[in-house]
Amino acid sequence: MSSLHHRHLAVSPDWLALYYKRPLEITHGEGRHVWDADGRRYLDFFGGILTTMTAHALPEVTKAVSEQAGRIIHSSTLYLNRPMVELAERVATLSGIPDARVFFTTSGTEANDTALLLATTYRGSNQVLAMRNSYHGRSFSAVGITGNNAWSPTSLSPLQTLYVHGGVRTRGPYEHLGDAEFIKACVADLEDLLGHTRAPAALIAEPIQGVGGFTSPPDGLYAAFRRVLDRHGVLWISDEVQTGWGRTGEHFWGWQAHGENGPPDILTFAKGIGNGMSIGGVVARAEVMNCLDANSISTFGGSPVTMAAGLANLSYLLEHDLQGNARRVGGLLIERLRAIGAGSSCVREVRGRGLMIGIELVRPGTDEANPEAAAAVLEAAREGGLLIGKGGGHNTSVLRIAPPLSLTIPEAEEGAEILAEALRSVD
Repeated sequence: MSSLHHRHLAVSPDWLALYYKRPLEITHGEGRHVWDADGRRYLDFFGGILTTMTAHALPEVTKAVSEQAGRIIHSSTLYLNRPMVELAERVATLSGIPDARVFFTTSGTEANDTALLLATTYRGSNQVLAMRNSYHGRSFSAVGITGNNAWSPTSLSPLQTLYVHGGVRTRGPYEHLGDAEFIKACVADLEDLLGHTRAPAALIAEPIQGVGGFTSPPDGLYAAFRRVLDRHGVLWISDEVQTGWGRTGEHFWGWQAHGENGPPDILTFAKGIGNGMSIGGVVARAEVMNCLDANSISTFGGSPVTMAAGLANLSYLLEHDLQGNARRVGGLLIERLRAIGAGSSCVREVRGRGLMIGIELVRPGTDEANPEAAAAVLEAAREGGLLIGKGGGHNTSVLRIAPPLSLTIPEAEEGAEILAEALRSVD
């Protein structure tokens, strides 16, 4: 055990998880690579949990941060803040929400917490609909709507949460149905649920479930839900903390795969927009955002430094068509991984979209989750020079792959080869 690991254990909570039997100290990065304290280089296929969205040490972002820090680091939302207004204008336009207002936070957890405050206040209800297998953060309210037991340390909550079918396509009571029938069954379940409850404030849903193992419903499910929700006056919150900014390749926002009946009432974002800086936020139409009847500020949300980073990062993403790159390179990578998975007795499914890919592992010849294999592949990939993540609602048995969106084809091929070797080691 390293000296730093000893020191970490002495001052950190037991529940603060570390990857790997020999935890890794990452000292610096460049592009799609990072280096550890021993000088070893790794290809990064997890990007600080989908946060290093464009590239490590992106010159445009580091320059913007340095220049802004040299002027002023902090002022709070009590003063006019040019970088915050400029980024809010761009996010409002990109969101697709009409007459949008934007509030910046420091994390996705805080963004979802704010969205719940807005929805419950606007609707005068503390009842919330959430998806099974979901994850929305670690605050008291966000844990209360998280439908993933591994990330829900308490059943106490300020909210009454009811869980809806549909976030997991290939497991559960409707897995045997075709896509159209699956949607129809989930809508019928929602209709039935609403017939037994008081009027909920909102449905909150990740278009692709992140911690849940990159699982998702068929396109159009949330559009079908929206028709039902609208009849009951229930808001739709789209949690885009992991799916936003073009990561899925086909769409800029995950909700756009379900956009037949318009954009969500509230959209939350974080992670990738800051490329490692602490940025989260909420977008909502004005009547929803303005429903609070008490003062509120954000001490650190909208910081001039983080806003400068977000502006530079978003400009780079759009100017270099990283959404298109995620679609092209991600499409090649997922097909390569599916070919590898077809030859592995442990792989149940390779799923995802763009550069958001999950590999679900099971015990050979069964549908039983295999968390031991997932842990072993994580270790083997690290030994091979590749960093990946893991998750999933079935005992953390899904490998999570989410590289920076500037990933090149040779890097995708290199990562796939390392993964192939890692999977062979557990077959």
